[in-house]
Amino acid sequence: MAAAAAVVSPSGLEDGVSRSRGDGAGEAGVERGPGAAYHMFVVMEDLVEKLKLLCYEEELLRKNNLKPPSRHYFALPTNPGEQFYMFCTIAAWLINKTGHPFEQPQEYDDPNATISSILSELRSFGRTADFPPSKLKSGYGEHVCYVLDCLAEEALKYIGFTWKRPAYPVEELEEEAVGEDDAELTLSKLDEEFVEEETDNEENFIDLNVLKAQTYRLDMNESAKQEDILESTTDAAEWSLEVERVLPQLKVTIRTDNKDWRIHIDQMHQHKSGIESALKETKGFLDKLHNEISRTLEKIGSREKYINNQLEHFVQEYRGAQAQLSEAKERYQQGNGGVTERTRLLSEVTEELEKVKQEMEEKGSSMTDGAPLVKIKQSLTKLKQETVQMDIRIGVVEHTLLQSKLKEKSNMTRDMHATVIPESAIGPY
Repeated sequence: MAAAAAVVSPSGLEDGVSRSRGDGAGEAGVERGPGAAYHMFVVMEDLVEKLKLLCYEEELLRKNNLKPPSRHYFALPTNPGEQFYMFCTIAAWLINKTGHPFEQPQEYDDPNATISSILSELRSFGRTADFPPSKLKSGYGEHVCYVLDCLAEEALKYIGFTWKRPAYPVEELEEEAVGEDDAELTLSKLDEEFVEEETDNEENFIDLNVLKAQTYRLDMNESAKQEDILESTTDAAEWSLEVERVLPQLKVTIRTDNKDWRIHIDQMHQHKSGIESALKETKGFLDKLHNEISRTLEKIGSREKYINNQLEHFVQEYRGAQAQLSEAKERYQQGNGGVTERTRLLSEVTEELEKVKQEMEEKGSSMTDGAPLVKIKQSLTKLKQETVQMDIRIGVVEHTLLQSKLKEKSNMTRDMHATVIPESAIGPY
């Protein structure tokens, strides 16, 4: 909050703007120092504080179901798409906070058009934006922090935010604390003191005669001094002051010991009284509730009887209709069973019909088909050719046989007319 105060205060708004613009807006002519790379972290922290002053958690994050950004959300790259959407959403909300109507960007809008609209609104406030718009498309970096910081400052200016004087709490004077060691006594110490006193009294024997003599002397002295103390010379104010001064030292506080049976008895009595008082109060409430419930139950019973009497005719009609519905359902089930059986028979008959049709088609196709006849004709032609060949072969064989027989016959005739028969011509019989 100290960093935010240094930047957001009316006297320091212009300083913060110049510093953020000079270091983060991309002025190429200015020489950047070694800490310029970390300046966007400072701007981001200031931006978070300014957004908190603008109540962005209630007005922006909860309405859009968004998570609050961290201290370095726009300074470091984490998720460019998510960071760009968060940048556009916060920028649109800040522009609306400045009094300029700006439509909330959607997820599927053109990023270039959204960036140009935001930069045009930023220039309308008199802020410089001498950097390319593509620097804002990544959703993080010093330029993103610079744009959001400028818009936050303009929103704070528009709502007229000012710092108020601090309200210091009034410190109350502490009362003088009385020493607990001197003022408090424990039960154990009291018991010990009582025991010691009893023992001392037991050790000292009491003499009745001496005691009577002492009391007599005291009485005589008091009677003699009564005339002297009729008027008091002590001031009442001094007496009250002395009483107030000595009173804290005369207080005797006893520390409670949880192991003491007296404490347990007191606690039991307290609990008993508390239970009795609570029981009386609770019993009254319970009795009242019981009476109300009883009356309500009686009313409900009477209303039920009245409704039953009024609707008895309709109930009988409903019962008759329900009986007719059950009978119709039973007939439907019976008819449905018959339909199922007939459907099964129909399917069987259909299957047999399909088989018969298939057989008829096969037979018809075989009857109209001329392929077997062609095969028969080809077989007959082949048989005729084979028969002709066989006839030729038979003729050749018969001719050969006839020639052999004629040759044999000529040989036999020649041999018969021959004078000498050679041995080679004689064959075995």
